[in-house]
Amino acid sequence: MSFTLQPGQKAIDFELKATDGRRYRLADFSKNRFLVIFFTCNHCPYVIGSDEVTRATAENFKNKDVAFIGINSNSEKTYEEDSFDNMVKRMDTHKFPWVYLYDKDQSVAKAYGALRTPHFYVFDENRKLVYTGRGVDSPRDTSRMTVNDLYRALEELTSGKPVSVPVTNPIGCNVKWDGRDAHWMPPEACDLV
Repeated sequence: MSFTLQPGQKAIDFELKATDGRRYRLADFSKNRFLVIFFTCNHCPYVIGSDEVTRATAENFKNKDVAFIGINSNSEKTYEEDSFDNMVKRMDTHKFPWVYLYDKDQSVAKAYGALRTPHFYVFDENRKLVYTGRGVDSPRDTSRMTVNDLYRALEELTSGKPVSVPVTNPIGCNVKWDGRDAHWMPPEACDLV
């Protein structure tokens, strides 16, 4: 069994606090036909480097009934910048077009098998996974980007086509697991290259 959720598997429910003060579950996004859940954070240079490309993608597909949900699962004990208060500040500053949720106990990251920040999961109208992996091929420096895998997957999905590349390796910093070294990954995740 793979560590990370695989294409065809269903989205896993959650109940998490958002930077807007509300708590959200998967059902709160049922009015949206498609859903992108991505694991992100405040401090990672790969997240910061690609946030504006992610913003442009989210805005482009908003009118095609795609909702974006960002989830921060990083331990604030590893990087204080990833605390909930700093999430609120980051959203106030950048006004990203997604709901930003805090997975304080890291249970959602474990359930989805999040490996890195950022790590994207795209779900169809039945909430089955159709794409997982990176957003772009050069998230730290998008001026060097040659492929936007997330955009391609969403373009195919919203056009009624099968997603041509359903899995890529996410590129970014490791999820910062509570009580572990900053570079630690769960051993069961090591089946991925």
